[in-house]
Amino acid sequence: MINVGINYKVKKGREIEFEERFREVVRHVGNSGMLEAKIYKNVEDPSDYLIITKWESLESFRKFINSLDYKETVEYGKSILEKRPVHFVLGEK
Repeated sequence: MINVGINYKVKKGREIEFEERFREVVRHVGNSGMLEAKIYKNVEDPSDYLIITKWESLESFRKFINSLDYKETVEYGKSILEKRPVHFVLGEK
């Protein structure tokens, strides 16, 4: 099992749109190997988000990030993000 964290800086005024898109993507991922997804908003900067997802395996996560759905989401993200998101993958010990 692995956890993936992604830090997003959203353009001001696009926060609700970002949150709605997050919910759509989570529903669409379905049986891809993602076990859980949580979104956190920075209390000091409401345009700064952290998403933490839990996956069955690194392989299932890699399969997802190579999917058309993921690529379409990345393209869409370019219109509402201030900068490229920062990803990190954490394994359990």
